[in-house]
Amino acid sequence: MTDPTTLVDPITRAVIEHRLNTIVVEMGEAMLRTSYSQILNASRDFSIAIVDPATRLIAQADHIPIHVGALPWAVRAVEDRFGNTIVPGDVVLLNDPYHGGSHLPDLTALVPIFGMDRRLFWAVVRAHMGDIGGATHGAYNPSATEIWQEGLRIPPMKICEAGIMREDVLDMLTLNVRFPRDFRGDLAAMIGAARFGAGRIGDLLAEYGATTVLTATDDILDAAERRSRAIVADWPDGVYLGEALLDDDGTGRQDIAIRARVTIRGDALEVDLSDTDPQSERFVNSSNANTHAAVAMAFAYLMDADIPKNDGAFRPLSVVLKPGTLVCPGPTAPVTLSTSHPANEVVEAIIRALAPACPDRAMGGWGRRFRISVTGDNPRNGRRFVWHLFHARPGGGASSAGDGWSAGGEWHAVGGIKFGSMEVTEARFPLLFERHEFRPGSGGDGQYRGGLGSCLDLRIEVPVTAHTAGDGARHGSAGINGGQDGLPHHYEIDEGGQRRILPTKSFGNSFAAGSVLRLQSAGGGGWGDPARRSVAARAQDALLGMVAEAHRDEEKPA
Repeated sequence: MTDPTTLVDPITRAVIEHRLNTIVVEMGEAMLRTSYSQILNASRDFSIAIVDPATRLIAQADHIPIHVGALPWAVRAVEDRFGNTIVPGDVVLLNDPYHGGSHLPDLTALVPIFGMDRRLFWAVVRAHMGDIGGATHGAYNPSATEIWQEGLRIPPMKICEAGIMREDVLDMLTLNVRFPRDFRGDLAAMIGAARFGAGRIGDLLAEYGATTVLTATDDILDAAERRSRAIVADWPDGVYLGEALLDDDGTGRQDIAIRARVTIRGDALEVDLSDTDPQSERFVNSSNANTHAAVAMAFAYLMDADIPKNDGAFRPLSVVLKPGTLVCPGPTAPVTLSTSHPANEVVEAIIRALAPACPDRAMGGWGRRFRISVTGDNPRNGRRFVWHLFHARPGGGASSAGDGWSAGGEWHAVGGIKFGSMEVTEARFPLLFERHEFRPGSGGDGQYRGGLGSCLDLRIEVPVTAHTAGDGARHGSAGINGGQDGLPHHYEIDEGGQRRILPTKSFGNSFAAGSVLRLQSAGGGGWGDPARRSVAARAQDALLGMVAEAHRDEEKPA
């Protein structure tokens, strides 16, 4: 029975909810403004959350969905490792995918928040490091056959004990990465943002009292649960099947299937991925935390936008995995690509499955991730550099609400990852943007059209080594409810007029000075029967050049 002395009135509860949401946004702003590397301070590849010791997601900022769904697993790993030995002033660090992480480049910093002489919350920051050691710059190693070849593994460990920084541990970490200055700066930004959030939560506890804040938190989670269960209860009971295909895993193995069997019973929903193809020898596997995050992400996309995406909202959802599959590999499997692939394909399989149950909520596929990282010597400052491609964003999927966002990004980020300023990039790196524009005709046709992808011509001014890591050159973004697929990616390197197609997963490419990357990214999937698109919308498409012929021959890599 509820203790009536702990009831919180609706106004106080609403104020506390908005304060929590504001705090995670402020933490993100602190991270953005203090981080060192381009991948964070321009492209914003980080996420923020407040989680409690019971691993309930209390609040999150709108950053990278695939990050946030995995953060409760990070807290679980920390609680299992340290329990009640955590004290005020501690900072815990981890990145290991088999100990609460998603993939090795994503470092997670956790700061405990105390009240009533016990640990009440964790302020959590997850950020993608520009390098994490291992065999390749930037960590994406298409040739890795085991996780140790992907970078430095960090299980839950205290980087700071009772307010005292472990300089020996910090020295060990920075010695094992290629760009120690950026690593130290980004780690300091993460810890600073987490401490900032912890301080703000402390102010909230002091103002309202821990009992009121905790009770309000329970009420907030329960309210989100009621709303999400009401949505699921409106869908027809039954078993729904969906499938999505990865292009390949880099070994010649193609069309690797992620299969979702989704069962709706009343107001609960079970996602069973057991029929997914066996795990790969390479980095397209997905660890447990990352797979659960991808499933939660798909579910979140089918909810009302104003439902808080917290622990309560995900209570109707359960997940079944089979060890040895691509989405539940053995503990030594490489997994670096997992936050993109197969995360995107897990989402696609679930959305495909549930489209008949909730056609007005299902959306066309968003573009898949096809990343390139380059490293070389920067003649402007005499230092080695690494640059990660976040430009040439693919198109977003269409929905019952209208056309997809052009250059909106991938399904695992839905616009959370930004492409940085071209001018700033050119000032910081030996790169020149010769063209960056929408890719006409790339969005899938439908009653509502998928968003357009991008065309990018990028001149590389110095010799570099490059790796590619991604997918979507064989399979375009999924059309839904009769909509057509978007065009897939087409990436080339132009070396003095000699062009060759870039495979999605390749290691150690040498590009000469003056080479031009000519990239055309995927469009989003269409929604609904193309015959139902209005005459006015088609006229507008033609007027704006949205459906003109694409700039290149639609040749695909084998």
